[in-house]
Amino acid sequence: MVQLVDNDLLALQQMRTAVKTAKEAQEKFMGYTQQQVDKIVKAVADAAFEQSGRLAQMAVDETGMGVAAHKKIKNEVGSRDVYESIKDLKTVGVIKEDHLNKVVEIAAPFGVVAAIIPTTNPTSTAFFKTLIALKTRNSIVVSPHPYAVECTHEALKVCDAAAVAAGAPEGLIQCLTLASMEATQQLMSHKDVNLIIATGGSALVKAAYSSGKPAYGVGPGNVPVYIERSAKIEKAVRDIVDSKSFDYGTICATEQAIVVDKHVVDLVTRELKKNGAYILSDEEKKIMEGVISPVPGKVNPKVVGKSPQFIAKMAGISLPEGTRLIIGMETKVGKDVPFSLEKLSPIFAMYVVDGVKHSKEVCLDLLNLGGRGHSLVLHTEIDAVAREFAMEMPVSRIMVNTMSSIGAVGGTTGLMPSFTLGCGTFGGNITSDNVTAKHLLNIKRMAYGTKEVQLPKHSEPVESSNDQLVSNVMNNVSASTNSNIDPALVQNLVSEIVKQLSK
Repeated sequence: MVQLVDNDLLALQQMRTAVKTAKEAQEKFMGYTQQQVDKIVKAVADAAFEQSGRLAQMAVDETGMGVAAHKKIKNEVGSRDVYESIKDLKTVGVIKEDHLNKVVEIAAPFGVVAAIIPTTNPTSTAFFKTLIALKTRNSIVVSPHPYAVECTHEALKVCDAAAVAAGAPEGLIQCLTLASMEATQQLMSHKDVNLIIATGGSALVKAAYSSGKPAYGVGPGNVPVYIERSAKIEKAVRDIVDSKSFDYGTICATEQAIVVDKHVVDLVTRELKKNGAYILSDEEKKIMEGVISPVPGKVNPKVVGKSPQFIAKMAGISLPEGTRLIIGMETKVGKDVPFSLEKLSPIFAMYVVDGVKHSKEVCLDLLNLGGRGHSLVLHTEIDAVAREFAMEMPVSRIMVNTMSSIGAVGGTTGLMPSFTLGCGTFGGNITSDNVTAKHLLNIKRMAYGTKEVQLPKHSEPVESSNDQLVSNVMNNVSASTNSNIDPALVQNLVSEIVKQLSK
């Protein structure tokens, strides 16, 4: 008799064991000093950086998405750059002392962190989340995307081996290798999980927020890029093409729609073609719409992270040799307008606008469609224009004159290196920050008294002896058989007499 194995039950058991192991390891990790923690974090970052190329190729082979050379760069950012940004952060014991106000701040870890990893960045995000968890003396239980289990698991094995060799307790880093949505959902609501960091589809992020646990989730990034008429067109277009073609557009902060001023549209078009962009004819655009979004409002997952040539072949369109991007000219924004959606691939919509006011309207429409709170890009030489957008647009990051895909994660800007980009309340998130180690700390505050306060004295009213005397007299009057006596008159007379005697 053949006994069937229930994979969901196995996945649930694996998850429960992983959480138990992570919790026990984290309780040991609580006693580590700052020096011990920093030694472990550096060892993990160094090992991850060293294996960046191998793991990048493994991610491409397993998922079929992106470019190995570009994923290597993302792995390097997720290891070395993240480490450099957090290495000096105090995360153990007293981290700040205000002698003037007599307030002492003490760092405490959250505990067990549940981390959800996307298929688009399966190894770099694993590096990033592991480093910020270990820096703050948390343990981590990772749930990989079902299509990226092997490469994510391998990335975590590299981290775990380096951590243990540097003195970390065994079991701090756990990975769920049996793909199961049920196990992932139960992980997020497990009683011993203290925090969730969810990077993935909107349904998964909503599940994290609905788990009853504190959660950092991120929204979609339908990022518009506005080329204002003062922009240095040659550099702007080069940045945009490089950014959009980077890892075939799989970073959520990658530009999704070009919004260009009508006064420079000819220059922009010429530069786009020079940099390998192919602009579809009206007939080709119609065919491509069906490939991008066969179901209204939903992007075809088969185009995500694929090359322009692969996508064009799906549409039966021939591309010139060296094509890096596919562009469709567009005038509308909506769920039924495929080019206006977040495509996570080297496909652009391009809108022509008349001035700054019009450009803000189009950008806002694109953000409202599916990118509120995330990011927006500007190419302009007028600082006042950039500040106007920054003040008015409902986004958390505004990149100016740089590549959005790499700039938003801290690669070409001064923003914190991160692979979890908060969208603030614009996008239904608790933070608008680039999430990093400081977001995984509880800060306890010890405060000494510094000033005295005199509180007004107060006591509950107590019936006085005089009031009692009046009450006794009235009781006697009530008991009297003389019905001609007016009780109210007697009460007034007795009260007056008592008042006089009290003086």
